[in-house]
Amino acid sequence: MFDAPTRFREEPTMPFERVGPPHFGTERETLRAFLDFHRATLAMKCKGLTEDQLKERSSPPSALSLLALVRHMAEVERAWFRRAFEDNAAPMVWSQKEFDFQAAYDTTHASAEEAFAVWETEVEHSRRIELHAESLDLAGHQPRWGEDVSLRMVMLHMILEYGRHNGHADFLREGVDGTVGA
Repeated sequence: MFDAPTRFREEPTMPFERVGPPHFGTERETLRAFLDFHRATLAMKCKGLTEDQLKERSSPPSALSLLALVRHMAEVERAWFRRAFEDNAAPMVWSQKEFDFQAAYDTTHASAEEAFAVWETEVEHSRRIELHAESLDLAGHQPRWGEDVSLRMVMLHMILEYGRHNGHADFLREGVDGTVGA
């Protein structure tokens, strides 16, 4: 049985826990907490499943599965943090094309261990970028759009991206073993 990551690491090491965002805090603390909450939710939805269960598709011919979502979110973390703020030319993880986010959904030959390791690495990288940024006004360049973006916008975009896919993860997990809710 595959066990989703028990923690994500950042500088300093941060336990991987699904903790609700604060009711009060700075804008940055609130954005960071909501993003981490959503990251933890995706991991929680995968926890305790076998590799075959993680690969179960929602409704063929769709390639949507929990493992596909983990791989996709690794690509999204890379595209919105690493590529926008550090290396516009950083290659996609699973795609040979520059902006093919669909390649991550093909889990035919994928391993859960590799997918979670890549996702954790990209999350750690994203966290480092955010932690070292002087402000949410830090400007990056999103090569997919060919436009500059602020760290604030990227963090909000990522919260929305995880929120949308965590909705998918809810249905996928229920379909795999009947587990519902948080």
